[in-house]
Amino acid sequence: METVRLERDTELPGLATIWLARPDKLNAISFRMHEELQEVCRELQSDTETRVVVLTGEGRAFSAGADVGQRTEGEGRTPSLGAARGPLEERYAAGAGNRTAAALEGLDQVTIGVANGLTIGGAVVFLACMDMRLAGESAWFSIPEIDLDIPLTWNALPRLMRELGPARTRELVMTCDRFSTAQAYEWGFLNHVYPDGELMERARGLAAKLLEKDAMSLALTKSTCRALANQMVPVDATHGDREYLMLGQALRRAGG
Repeated sequence: METVRLERDTELPGLATIWLARPDKLNAISFRMHEELQEVCRELQSDTETRVVVLTGEGRAFSAGADVGQRTEGEGRTPSLGAARGPLEERYAAGAGNRTAAALEGLDQVTIGVANGLTIGGAVVFLACMDMRLAGESAWFSIPEIDLDIPLTWNALPRLMRELGPARTRELVMTCDRFSTAQAYEWGFLNHVYPDGELMERARGLAAKLLEKDAMSLALTKSTCRALANQMVPVDATHGDREYLMLGQALRRAGG
């Protein structure tokens, strides 16, 4: 794989770490990264030995969000949005983020998102798909899609409303204001904030604690929590996400 790395922990059997691995691009989420994350999730779905999955980024960023500058067919078998050959191919490309978010949220393993640096747009969505979230003190967050003249999609709004509440979600998505780890912790989006140098050690410590639990009890609790969250705000309430993104991109291209 070129943009994602899956690493199984030899010292903590049962722990696997997914690394977003485009550090030279601040782990910007390209179409290939979507495809590779979905492939990793399929692999993990049949892996009954792995019980905890950590998602983090290589280098100084968790992720700079969607690679909006990608306009060619250089990554992945399907071109990025705006370069597709026809409406159905464009619709498929527009749904990449929805598919990746669903794959991450659908993992049977307990998942821990580790924001090791800047976390923007779609990367915040990825974190919202995790069961637990940690961040380094220097990390920060923003959801800038409206400032980019596109709607926030990837079924992000239901997930953010679950984790942050409706009022805070509306504010952050509509104003596009940057927010700190301290604010994210205060609002309940983060479970813990740690010094940058301790972050991965703390994540592995949390994973070790989870791995000590009864495997079936933990799995059943994860499934029940996921079902309850979906009853609170069903993800498929935003079933038109792909079309909203296509429209937003079309209007943006027409205006540019």
